[in-house]
Amino acid sequence: MAAAASNPRARCDRARSQLVLIDLQERLLAAMPDAREEVERNTARLIAAARKLDIPIEVSRQYPQGLGEVTATLQQALDGYGTVTDKTAFSCCAEDDLRARLTGGDQVILTGSETHICVTQTALELLDAGVTVFVVEDGVCSRDAGRKRNGLERLRAAGAIITNHESVLFEWLRDAADPQFRELSQLIR
Repeated sequence: MAAAASNPRARCDRARSQLVLIDLQERLLAAMPDAREEVERNTARLIAAARKLDIPIEVSRQYPQGLGEVTATLQQALDGYGTVTDKTAFSCCAEDDLRARLTGGDQVILTGSETHICVTQTALELLDAGVTVFVVEDGVCSRDAGRKRNGLERLRAAGAIITNHESVLFEWLRDAADPQFRELSQLIR
């Protein structure tokens, strides 16, 4: 029996990637204290790697007047890097300019809250547009663990690739000989 061919779209490629932070805001994450630390830590690691590797970052804020700013931890990691878009719709794709930027690329790596609402709706619309979507399992959260699990299962069934922050980081690097390897591998220690 012949070995199955590998899908090159199933591998994160830094030349084709965009990192997207969906609604990682103070008041939303305050409602998810058990997940907050892990999501912020892992998303901050991806931000640091993306910045070092010149990977574009998009940041959405759901109704910031009510839900506040992106968390201080993530604002510090971003340090002005990336494009911020405010929205009221749950999917990032409802904002025309943001949708154009997200669908103009080949791969989108999603982190954010809540998994079963804004992350899911964004991912489904991107998949419909032909974009390869990676959902960072340890970079997304929901107020309820069962809803997070359901959102991830639904996205996997729809064709999204469920991954983790370390896999993304090392796929962006691809090789220990990469000049950025030593510095970026320190992020996960």
